[in-house]
Amino acid sequence: MAKKSAVEKNERRKRMVKKFASKRARLKAIASDKDTPVEEAFAARLKLAALPRNSAPIRVRNRCEVTGRPRGYYRKLRMSRISLRLLASSGQIPGMVKSSW
Repeated sequence: MAKKSAVEKNERRKRMVKKFASKRARLKAIASDKDTPVEEAFAARLKLAALPRNSAPIRVRNRCEVTGRPRGYYRKLRMSRISLRLLASSGQIPGMVKSSW
């Protein structure tokens, strides 16, 4: 299990990303538009930089839903390789069977 504080910090980041998503998208559109005057684009960049760092989607870390482990993460299943193996071995994941060749 991951530290509870690390998992909670990541959840706070997810909430903050959701909260600021529309504002960030609007400012990014203004800043990256070629038809916008340079002064307006620069002002939009400054406003974007003034937003909290944790409101950027890149700051959110993919973590296992079962254990909170940050590494060895399968996006499709939203869990780590270790949790996947344990659940698959015990027959908890439908359609997944142990391979042998």
